[in-house]
Amino acid sequence: MTTLDRSFSNRAAATGDQAVLLRNLWYYALPAHQLKPGTMLAKSLLGEPVLLARSRTGKVFALRDICPHRAVPLSCGRFDGQEVECCYHGWRFDSTGRCTAIPSLTDDQDLDLSRFRVQQYPLREVQGNLWIYMGDGTKDQSPDEAEIPVVPSFGNQPHQLVITAHFPCSIDHAVVGLMDPAHSPFVHRAWWWRSGKTQEEVKTFDPSPYGFTMRRHKIENMGHGYRLLGGIPETEIAFRLPGVRIEHISTGQHTVCNLTTVTPLSETETEVTTSFYWTTPWLTALKPVLKPLVQAFLNQDRDVVAKQQVGLKHNPGLMLIRDADTQARWYYQLKAEFLRATAEGRPFVNPVKEQVLRWRG
Repeated sequence: MTTLDRSFSNRAAATGDQAVLLRNLWYYALPAHQLKPGTMLAKSLLGEPVLLARSRTGKVFALRDICPHRAVPLSCGRFDGQEVECCYHGWRFDSTGRCTAIPSLTDDQDLDLSRFRVQQYPLREVQGNLWIYMGDGTKDQSPDEAEIPVVPSFGNQPHQLVITAHFPCSIDHAVVGLMDPAHSPFVHRAWWWRSGKTQEEVKTFDPSPYGFTMRRHKIENMGHGYRLLGGIPETEIAFRLPGVRIEHISTGQHTVCNLTTVTPLSETETEVTTSFYWTTPWLTALKPVLKPLVQAFLNQDRDVVAKQQVGLKHNPGLMLIRDADTQARWYYQLKAEFLRATAEGRPFVNPVKEQVLRWRG
C-alpha cells in the first residue's frame, strides 16, 4: 500500500472524518417493483434529495426533488403519470426536468420556460433493479450504460427475492463489514448456517473492472443453506465500486446468484439491498421460509456495525491486518485510485493484482 493509499484508508476509517462518496458511478436506487406506473417516490441518495417516478407507460425517470422556484420538494406535489406538479405554485416539469407550465403567467406574458429546469439523473431499469448515475456536475452526463452491474446467466430476468436493510453507518463501514471474510463464524451463528467453528481458507483473487474477483472454487465449508442446492456447489464472488457484490453459485444443474448493493443515503446512513436470482423452481416455493432467514442474516450484519458505532464515538484507531483484511485494504485503494483518476482526467488503473489470500473463517 502506498503512503497515499494508507493515509486515505486511515482517514476514511476514522470516526471524526466522513466517508468520501464517489461520483460518476452507477448506484443502486431501489427494487423496480417498488415504483408502480403513475407513481413517484422521494429518496435521499448521497445526501441529495431525489424524486424517482414511473410514467403511466412504464418509463422511469429521476429528478432533483426541489422546485427551482421556491425550493419546495416536488414529491410534495402531484404526479399525473406524465408530469410532476409543484404543490406551491403549480409549476410543472416533464421527465427530463424541463418546465412545461407556470400557471401564474397571463396570456400576454411571454416567458421562455426553457430557462427553468430541474436536474435530471440518468435512471435505468435492469434485471428488476433501478440504477441511478450520480454525477459530479462537471462530467458529461451521458454515462456508459455498459458499466451498470449485471447478474450473469439471467439475461434481463428480474430477481425472485429481494431484502433491504438500513445500516446506521457510512458506506465504508458497511462495505468493509459485508466483505469481511473472518466475521461469519461469529456474527452469523445459526443452526441453519454456521456453527461458530473456523477453518483455514485459501482463495485466489484477480483484478476485475473497478474491483476484484474471488476465483471460482468449490464451497468446502458449506452452511446448511448451501446444501439446499444439492451436491457441492462452486462459487465466484466479484466486488466493484462503489459497493456492489455479485456471488455466482452453481452445481452444474442449478444456478443461484446473489446481488448485494451498498448505497449511501448520506455520509452516515447506508442502505444495503440483497437480491437473489435462481433457476431452481422449488426455491420459489420456499420463499416464505427463505425471506425471514435472509432478513435475519442481513440484520446480523446491520446489528454488528451498529454496535461498532458505539465504539467509534470515542475516535479509536482502527487496524487492517493481513490476510483477512486485505480485501478491505483493496477497497480503500480502489477508492483512492478512482478519485485520483477522476481528478487527473485519466483512465482508472486497477491497483489490485492477482494474489492468494489465507485466513481462518
